[in-house]
Amino acid sequence: MFSLPLRDDALLRPLEIWHAEEFAAHLDRAREHIRPWVGPAFVTDDLDGARATLRRYAERRATDQAGLFGIWRDGTLVGGVMYVDFNTALGSCEIGCWLEPAGEGHGLITAACATLLDWALTTRGLHRAEWRCRADNARSSAVAERLGMTLEGVQREYWPYGGARYDKQYWAILAPEWQARRA
Repeated sequence: MFSLPLRDDALLRPLEIWHAEEFAAHLDRAREHIRPWVGPAFVTDDLDGARATLRRYAERRATDQAGLFGIWRDGTLVGGVMYVDFNTALGSCEIGCWLEPAGEGHGLITAACATLLDWALTTRGLHRAEWRCRADNARSSAVAERLGMTLEGVQREYWPYGGARYDKQYWAILAPEWQARRA
């Protein structure tokens, strides 16, 4: 399909069902690192689970409701970005991300998310893009800030994990704000 350079050693491209073995191997490296921060349905434990996750996103992509894109660094899948939700009727989307430790600190998530925002808010003409994360996930909040998003609110004790409950932040950027940043 397509492959977009994020930097000299990193590419963004669709993450599809035929990547199941590579995705499962990636999750083996990333699982415990990302588990506190992403939804439990995303963090699978085996090849069948990886294939099911990819199939679920492929089916939603086919109906223009979601999308899943991998980040490859030096030829290895190290993470990705997604349209968790893509709603043309409402003119909004939610983006998300994940990354294994080997991919951190290289600006890959910010660059990949900017690509998703640009496509959704400029090419597809959506009006609003959202970002949701646990309030104690400083790295995720920092990405939202770098993308020019505004913190719109916090849901207190929304996110259950490991026997505790965590606050969830809601960030967003509107198309005119994004286009002004890109100009």
